[in-house]
Amino acid sequence: MPTRAPVRPTRSAALLGGLFIVTGTLHFVRPGLFDQIVPPGTPMSARHATLISGAAEIAGGLGLLHPATRPAARWGLLALLIAVFPANVFMAQHPQRYGLPAWALWARLPLQPLLMWAVWRAGRPPSVPR
Repeated sequence: MPTRAPVRPTRSAALLGGLFIVTGTLHFVRPGLFDQIVPPGTPMSARHATLISGAAEIAGGLGLLHPATRPAARWGLLALLIAVFPANVFMAQHPQRYGLPAWALWARLPLQPLLMWAVWRAGRPPSVPR
């Protein structure tokens, strides 16, 4: 009889899933905060970009919580993190708009690849115990 993979998410998948769900929800609760970081030249309105990225974060976060959807969530969140990176660079280039120290906004840019690595690891297909 085949052994099933556990349905319970790993600690890292649960933590990242929660992080993306909360952050995605904030896109709908406080959209103005996110609208202002959408860089000029984005091929849609800032509000549309905010809502689409928020929905993608919620979907990806939920997807990390179940082994059947974890691999798809991994790829979706990686694509999302790549897509929103220009907004992070835009924030770093214009810290006066956000009332945050420039050093903090520049320092967070190298954290994006670390977050991508964490998503990559957490989104791996579950291994079946033998």
